[in-house]
Amino acid sequence: MNRTQIQGLGWAGGRAAVAIRQAQPDDLPALSDFFAGLSAHTRYLRFFGPVTPSAALLRTLSGCSDNVDALVAARGGVIVGHAMAVDRTEPQRLQRRQNHQRPQDPQEPRGTRVADIGVVVNDAWQGRGVGSALMRALVTGAQTRGVTTLEMDVLDGNRQVLAMVTGHWPAARVERNSDGFAIRVRLPQVRSNPPAVAPRLAIG
Repeated sequence: MNRTQIQGLGWAGGRAAVAIRQAQPDDLPALSDFFAGLSAHTRYLRFFGPVTPSAALLRTLSGCSDNVDALVAARGGVIVGHAMAVDRTEPQRLQRRQNHQRPQDPQEPRGTRVADIGVVVNDAWQGRGVGSALMRALVTGAQTRGVTTLEMDVLDGNRQVLAMVTGHWPAARVERNSDGFAIRVRLPQVRSNPPAVAPRLAIG
């Protein structure tokens, strides 16, 4: 079974079902078409520039790296949304009193497992719940892997995603940076032995 353990989840919207599943190497041609079909504005919001992914980046977006969890939302054989989480473990940070370094946050243990996440949806499917569904699937997988903190960067003009994130996590730490906002979310811990298949996502 794959890393997120969510294969087969989906929802019925309109006449056809949209399924959320793990990205696979076989998806590379479909992922290339998906990103090429995004408007320049949507690609700018996702990649902080009007980027058309290279072959190397597409392999990362398909989840080929061990620390990358990649999901797609597909209608039939057509990808309409993509999400990914890149895991890392933050090094232990020592508290220092003689300089200006901020002490370790007591709410975050040293060696915190962090996932940097990104979500993008085809222009025609935006505002229909696909992005929220992908976000929930990413969170389910991250918690299963023991991730305790999510991080994401959101451009100043991407108000829709900013509202979605702060709506899901009102306690998220949101800080301004040179491009927009850096967001950090603490995830609740889950039991140590999660089920083999995550529960169905309720998408309204």
